[in-house]
Amino acid sequence: MKARAGSAAPREREYSGARSVARKLALQALYRWQLNAGPWQDLVQEFGASEDMPRADAEYFRVLVEGVWHARAELDARLATLADREPRLLDPIEHAALLIGLFELSARGDVPHRVVISEAVSLAKRFGATDGHKFVNAVLDRAARELRPGEH
Repeated sequence: MKARAGSAAPREREYSGARSVARKLALQALYRWQLNAGPWQDLVQEFGASEDMPRADAEYFRVLVEGVWHARAELDARLATLADREPRLLDPIEHAALLIGLFELSARGDVPHRVVISEAVSLAKRFGATDGHKFVNAVLDRAARELRPGEH
């Protein structure tokens, strides 16, 4: 059976769905980390026991948490040039969504920039402040233009 034009094949949908769940869990882990700092391994262990983990791409979750944890200073430095306020002043949910998005834009060329932005905006809509998703969208759109000029 062929997939319809413009729709993803079943495996691709499962894969992207698993990555969406991985991003959600990474957002929750990075939110917790902002409130109570600790090693990335603790976050992976703690959130690895989540009831949502069986539906997640566990390896991608680990890559996101570990990658953001290691690159936090560089990601926040870039964020400071893209946003209208210092990263430390951001709402923790929007900050976590932006860190994930910036990490994916800079380190995960296999993920299209439109997917990165869409996923981060969805997370900000679901978990963030009322209009936080608009801020996340604007910042990541600027970041994508700088980091991936060939994709625009």
